[in-house]
Amino acid sequence: MTRGIFAAVLMGSTALTASTAWGQSANVALEQVTVDTLNQTTATGEVEGYVADATLTGSKTATPLNEVPQSVSVIGEEEFTDRGATKADEALRYTAGVFTQPFGYDSDTNWIFIRGFQATADGAYLDGLQNYSYAFGGLFVDSFLLERIEVLKGASSVLYGGSNPGGIVNYVSKKPTGERIRYVETGINDAGTGYFGFDIGDSYKDEFDFRVLGRLQGGDGYSDFEDGVRGTISPSLTLHLNDATKLTLLANFTGIDETHNGGAFLPYEGTVVDASFGRIDRDANFTEPGLDYYKRDQASIGYEFEHEFNADWTFRQNARYTHADVSEHSIYGNGYEAGSSTRLSRINFEHDSEVSTFLVDNQIEGKVLTGPIEHRVLGGIDYKYYNLNQVQASALFGTTTSIDVVNPVYGATQTLPVSYTNQDLFQKQLGFYAQDQLRFGDGWIVTLNGRHDSVWTNTQDGPTFYSPTQDNRNESFDSAFSGRAGLAYEFNNGLTPYASIASFFNPQIGTTQFGNMFEPETGTQYEVGIKYQPTFMDALLTVSAFDLTRQNVLTTDPTNAFAQIQTGEIRSRGIEIEAKGKITQNLMATAAFTAYDLEITKDTNAAIVGNTPYIVPEIMGSVWLEYGFDEAIFNGALDGLSVGAGLRYVGESWADQANTLKVPDVTLVDAHVGYGKDNWGVDLNVNNVFDETYVASCQTSTACAYGEGRVIKLKLHATW
Repeated sequence: MTRGIFAAVLMGSTALTASTAWGQSANVALEQVTVDTLNQTTATGEVEGYVADATLTGSKTATPLNEVPQSVSVIGEEEFTDRGATKADEALRYTAGVFTQPFGYDSDTNWIFIRGFQATADGAYLDGLQNYSYAFGGLFVDSFLLERIEVLKGASSVLYGGSNPGGIVNYVSKKPTGERIRYVETGINDAGTGYFGFDIGDSYKDEFDFRVLGRLQGGDGYSDFEDGVRGTISPSLTLHLNDATKLTLLANFTGIDETHNGGAFLPYEGTVVDASFGRIDRDANFTEPGLDYYKRDQASIGYEFEHEFNADWTFRQNARYTHADVSEHSIYGNGYEAGSSTRLSRINFEHDSEVSTFLVDNQIEGKVLTGPIEHRVLGGIDYKYYNLNQVQASALFGTTTSIDVVNPVYGATQTLPVSYTNQDLFQKQLGFYAQDQLRFGDGWIVTLNGRHDSVWTNTQDGPTFYSPTQDNRNESFDSAFSGRAGLAYEFNNGLTPYASIASFFNPQIGTTQFGNMFEPETGTQYEVGIKYQPTFMDALLTVSAFDLTRQNVLTTDPTNAFAQIQTGEIRSRGIEIEAKGKITQNLMATAAFTAYDLEITKDTNAAIVGNTPYIVPEIMGSVWLEYGFDEAIFNGALDGLSVGAGLRYVGESWADQANTLKVPDVTLVDAHVGYGKDNWGVDLNVNNVFDETYVASCQTSTACAYGEGRVIKLKLHATW
């Protein structure tokens, strides 16, 4: 415990010290960015170094990060490739306020928590349009296709409608730039997974630009039996219809066929603490390899349209349709068998999920002057359609064989799963929103937002094994208003203190035991902070403190343990510190510190009121340094060489809502060595250098997950 607190304090101190060091020793000039020079490309395109000039996620308009009245983190491709990230959740490991991979490495899902709340299902966006997920009906985004990843922390309903109260992650795609692009890379890790990726782009006169990206990978994983193949390809085309109008067409196909990895759904005793036999092997996989599979076929097509009426007014329309077929069969742990200390009970689970989504966002943006006040106004109407047709099945209780965790024997005959859910689900959301960014008084910035949403939800439950004649239909209509008000003052030296208040709502799917549809979650966030972007160097420091309350949280029905009601409430309070930038011409750095006070403030179980929710640690910290040698150092003998190292601290968390079982903290070390010359380069990344064996989190005493062990990745890349 003492070691963990010391490490966390050290991380926070480093973040503050780094910002001070930048102010004292940096000599890198940063060009002053004004609002009038920003555009959609600036706010969504390539990030040079570690510091982005602007964001689109925080306001849906191209806005400098220090002018958004909430904490926003932007992780550009250079930053997450320096750290060897090959998945989106890996790229966010060094981001303040974000906890990723709580269930260890999961090849088919990017698990993300923001400000203590899970954003995986309702907080994921792609190019500003939601990638909503319910049950197993979600969508997957390959990190190779991304230009940047942006995290807007806290309540975001006022911009995006129903979404995760802790914040959202917006994946920003690589798109045509009008420049010639010829890039390939190939890599392999020490488990035996290899891949090949390419990025090809060009322009034809002034008529159109195109770009095609793709990645194919396959091989063995780190767990027993884990293997698979996956591929993704994304062509895009930008048509310059005239000087004021352009249309970008975007498409993607992603396919996955693999066997699940192990390391999750394991007992607390035998992972976090010793069992009678010691600890369960981190690489063990207690599925049945002859039955286990995960398959995904996913395709999307969309467009981004923009027309400038004049220098002040612009209309945009962004739309996307996505369809995915996802199916899997897995056998996973469910605690020790009664009367045994080594035999693991297992659940035999299977599902088929078919997902269709359509989203469209219409925006008009303009600039208006009223005396000394400049207004950057935005108005919009967006629509979301989500349909999930799912069948979930599980083998009858007591028919799935157990397995010995010390000496596992596979291949026992299993009873086939039978259906318990057969559902066709529809959710539609229509939102009207407006925003006014007011600038006046040589530094004052006021941001005012308002939005109204209407949500229609329909479910049809068809026949199952347990209810062969079932035909239940439920529907609900909800509407809500969301608002945000922010105030900031930008000093000439780049210091911008700010304060904001925002409300949110988040529609819920499901019914009580009496068939009544759940109401949306609601709540309010208060946030104050300071952002510092010095005019004399490329750096950004953000310090934010917040108080966020989440109401109408689903909780167990006290009259029926298999049903839920909505009387729960959780409060998240905390402070986040994030600093990144160029300390010197050769040294890049990023540092983050997070401290939370997460508390269950209402629940049907009075015994857990005042406790901390499980899974999420309340203290986290990280530091990453990347140094690039050039001709001025050692007479150029090391020119092209870069070295990097990082430290990640993940604090203690609880394994149960009763707060009787703790998951210990851990400090992990990552490293990078790269060399680039002319048009080629090679990179070696090692994550968890010392191969620490640790538990990432638990959600009850029977469902703990090991964190990822040491991973060694080698990459070769070239351009021409």
